[in-house]
Amino acid sequence: MGEIESYSFNFKEIAELLVKKASIHSGIWGITLHFGIAGANINTAPGADFNPAAIVPVLKIGLQKVKEETNLSVDAAKVNPPPTEGQ
Repeated sequence: MGEIESYSFNFKEIAELLVKKASIHSGIWGITLHFGIAGANINTAPGADFNPAAIVPVLKIGLQKVKEETNLSVDAAKVNPPPTEGQ
C-alpha cells in the first residue's frame, strides 16, 4: 500500500480539535472562518479576454461560543472534559 498523503476532517472534527488545542472544557463552541476580499482582472483560459473577479481568501479559522450543537459545533464538556483530581 502507498503512503497516506492527505487527511480530511469534517467541521465537527475540526471544532473538536480546536477545542482541545485551546484547552476549553465547557460551553458549546463552533468553528468560524474569517474571510478577506480582493479584486483582480483574470483570464480563464489562454488567449481569453480578461474579466474582473473577486478573490476571497480564508484568513483565519477559529472558535466562537454558540447556543446549540450543530454540524459546525461541539460541546466542550463532552469532547474535552476537565481533568479529574489526581491527573
